[in-house]
Amino acid sequence: MSNSETCETCDPGQNDGDGTREVIKVPVENVLDPSTFIPPSALPGPGVVIEFCNRCRWLHRATWVQTELFLTFPPPTLGSITVIPYDSAETGGRFRVWLAVERNSTPELIWDRKTQGGFPELKDLKQRIRDKIAPGTSLGHSDKHPVTQP
Repeated sequence: MSNSETCETCDPGQNDGDGTREVIKVPVENVLDPSTFIPPSALPGPGVVIEFCNRCRWLHRATWVQTELFLTFPPPTLGSITVIPYDSAETGGRFRVWLAVERNSTPELIWDRKTQGGFPELKDLKQRIRDKIAPGTSLGHSDKHPVTQP
């Protein structure tokens, strides 16, 4: 295939009203020719950055949080999640979650393990992010508060 050819894929989110899916044309690159590679475009919407201490072996926790956030806030609600490992004495014990509400905006600290006394409960982290990027959106069962008896 040349770089001018396209591949047809179905977008399950689009519907023409008659039950059929809209066909989206996606450029195809020659996987063996780097000159045809198409750089990724910046995704629209908010982005999250997860910084973690690699010395503490928190990669699995960071990727688990990343996966849970993408499952809860799929694109375009969250445009990207970046995971950054640190491996120095100055960043020892670090686990921070940052949120940039708009693309190219300055990220806001959502969670810091050291100042907030531990790792975030996923429910709390999701609520904090939701309140910034999709207020009013239900998080389902994790959003419900316990009923108190009088």
